[in-house]
Amino acid sequence: MTNKLASSVFILLFGLAITQTAGCTTLKNSSSVVAQTSPKPAPQEIVQPGKVRALSGKLDTIPVFNSNSPEWIKNEGILLSTFPANGKKVPAAHLNFPFQGRFDLFAHHYTHTPKDLQTLYIGVILHNPSKKTVTIDVLQGASYLMQDAPFVTLAPYRENNDGKVYSGPGARAVSDVLRGVRQADFPGKLVIPPGGRRMLLNHPIPVRNLERPVNGRSSFLRLRSNGKIYAASMAMFAKKNTDGSDRAPTLTEWQALLNNGSFAGPRDKIPTPPDATSGSLIYGRVAGVSQGSQWQAKLVDHIKATDLTIPAPGQGISFALDTLRGGRLGTEQIQTAKMLVRYPDTAYEAHGNYGVEYNLYLPLKNYTKQTQKVTVTLETPLKEDKLSKGGVRFRKPSLDFPFFRGTVRLRYVDDQGQKKTRYVHLWHRTGQVLEPLVEFVLPPASQRNLQVDVIYPPDSTPPQVLTVRTLEQ
Repeated sequence: MTNKLASSVFILLFGLAITQTAGCTTLKNSSSVVAQTSPKPAPQEIVQPGKVRALSGKLDTIPVFNSNSPEWIKNEGILLSTFPANGKKVPAAHLNFPFQGRFDLFAHHYTHTPKDLQTLYIGVILHNPSKKTVTIDVLQGASYLMQDAPFVTLAPYRENNDGKVYSGPGARAVSDVLRGVRQADFPGKLVIPPGGRRMLLNHPIPVRNLERPVNGRSSFLRLRSNGKIYAASMAMFAKKNTDGSDRAPTLTEWQALLNNGSFAGPRDKIPTPPDATSGSLIYGRVAGVSQGSQWQAKLVDHIKATDLTIPAPGQGISFALDTLRGGRLGTEQIQTAKMLVRYPDTAYEAHGNYGVEYNLYLPLKNYTKQTQKVTVTLETPLKEDKLSKGGVRFRKPSLDFPFFRGTVRLRYVDDQGQKKTRYVHLWHRTGQVLEPLVEFVLPPASQRNLQVDVIYPPDSTPPQVLTVRTLEQ
């Protein structure tokens, strides 16, 4: 999520405005009210000593149906269509990109105060253009409303082995998929006859009877098709039964919107072109097919090495995660997935890599003659493109916006020789100084392996770093 959007969602959900400042007292007399504010101490900047390295490996080539623009929907219409344009009333709304084999689907949208508090539906339709039956395996999949996974303030770390800790619908959906979950309302297989169509998703975003008429839905699925298919996501308000109650749109009604409808709205901000050299950087929202579902990295000393030498005591090695234009942390690496097809008014790249799974393997080696204590931390430094002070920067107090909220999986052998698999929910503010995720005691010449897996959660803001530190004795 961009800085602006992260803050806007946070403000919407937690009171719309801040009306008092900490440390402010009000003195009253018979004629006036005088506000006196005690001065706040200047924030302390902390530069983490050590190197920042680019991430080894690369994204795979699995295509991702990436529907995230417009994020806030008021007008029904087409969100993303990879159908061919022929026979469609608005040809520009259709990108003509067929899927076959493995692909992912990500859809992340909200509605706010719709007219008459109508229920908005998000629909995903799949079409088999061939003369043979096509079967789509739903490998994993989850879809959550914001009301079922609200944006809440949590502690920086919460053990989450049971999956019951979450801080937003996107974070909850990708956490389920990380565990291999397929929700009960998604079939294991979707069979589409020759020339046929089926609804993969036809889910509501209700706002009536909520304290605030704001709601959203995040959906993330991993799919495999044994034949060519086309996909489209759309937004449509609920239809009415004869008794006036709401009902979900039918397949026929979704098909009519696909054939005759235009873009859903309102449209998001126009992104900054990649070759722009001045002005503000607007990333834009993603609507298209991005390339890359998974990034596997073995974090070692160099390309031919088999292990990662732990840093000197008091030093750290940080591996940049989810770097992007304007936020490379001095690595010169952009990890953002490229767009295979997109709409002209949407993001040029899949900024944020929402739904991309990072698999990070760290073979930590102590080459010293002393026992060392080593920590590993996933953290969110202050965003920079080039490091201004020779290392990633943090501050106390941290900035107030949550820039990472989601679950990571850790697998390792602990100091007692026990195999551990932990799921931990993280809730990070910008620049927050954190305790480590895990700590190891490494005897001389010993090695300890750590596997860190995370599906980058929606409603987070890159970049992050995975930092290995050796503590001073």
